[in-house]
Amino acid sequence: MTQPADQTRGCNLALLAAALEPVRRGWHVFPLRPGDKRPAGHAERLCPGTGRCADGHRKPEQRATTDPDLVTTAWTAQPYNIGIATGPSGLLVVDLDVLKPEEQEGTPDGAQSLLALCERAGQTLPATYQVRTPSGGHHLYFTQPEGARLGLTAGRVGHHIDTRGWGGYVVAPGSTTPHGAYTVTDESPVAPLPAWLADQLSERPKPDPHTVMTPVHDGTKAAQVALDRECAVIRSAGDHSRNNTLHKSTCKVARFVAWGNISRSTVEEAIQAAGESTGLSVAECTTTIRSAMDWILAHATPREAT
Repeated sequence: MTQPADQTRGCNLALLAAALEPVRRGWHVFPLRPGDKRPAGHAERLCPGTGRCADGHRKPEQRATTDPDLVTTAWTAQPYNIGIATGPSGLLVVDLDVLKPEEQEGTPDGAQSLLALCERAGQTLPATYQVRTPSGGHHLYFTQPEGARLGLTAGRVGHHIDTRGWGGYVVAPGSTTPHGAYTVTDESPVAPLPAWLADQLSERPKPDPHTVMTPVHDGTKAAQVALDRECAVIRSAGDHSRNNTLHKSTCKVARFVAWGNISRSTVEEAIQAAGESTGLSVAECTTTIRSAMDWILAHATPREAT
C-alpha cells in the first residue's frame, strides 16, 4: 500500500530539513537508503564505470556535499536518510555501542568502557554534541585535531567503542530505521577531541621484539577452515553487528597468521570481500581488519603455549 502524496511530501520535507541542518554547520552530507543506514546508490564492486563514476568509482565520502541546492534536489526527490561524511566534515565521532543479546550479563557496554577509559587516564570528556541511536547507543561528536586525519577504529580504545573519521560516516539525526530514530540528546557545541584521546587513537600497536614468528606456510587445513568459517560469520552479520563481527572474526583468524599457518594477505583479502558484502565501505573494512590484525600480531600467544 502506497503512502498518500501529502504524507510522502511531508516525510521528504522533514528529512530535507534534517539534511540541511548539518550543511548549515559546514558538514558534508550524502543520501542513505530510505529507512536504512547504507549509502544510496551502487556499491564499489558493482560500479558500472559510467556517468559520475566515469573517472572511477565515487565513494560516499567523495559524493558528500555542503551545497544546499544539491541537497534540496536530492531530498525533494526521495525520502533519503542522511549520512555525514565525518572526514571531510572535520569530525571524529566516538560511537558507543550497547551490548548484543548474546553477550554475558556484566559485560561493559560502550558507555561503561568509555567511563573506565577516562578513569584510567585520569581525564574527563568535555560536553559536546551528542546523538542517540535507535539501538540505545550514542554518537559523541568532536572536531579532528588540527592537521590530523584520524580514520576509523573498532574496539581499539575500549570494548564497544568505535570511532568514525576519515573513510567513514555516521547517520545524522532526523534519520529513521525500523528500530527507531536518531535524535539529538545534547545540543552543546562540538568540542575539540581531547589530546589524550587523540593520542590513543593515533597509536599503532608495536610488535613485541621478543616474539618470534614462524615462517609462513599457506593453506594449512586448520587455518583455511577457520578462515572459511569466519568469512561465513561475517557475511551473515546483521546491520547493527557488522563492524563488531568483522573485528572479532579477524582476530580469530589472525592468530593463524601469527603462527605462520597462512599469509596475512590471504586472510585480509578474503575477510575484506566478506566485509564489503555486508554493505560496509572498503575503507571501513580495511581499517577494522588492519587494526585487529596488527593487535593480534603484536600480542599473539606462541603456538606452543596454547
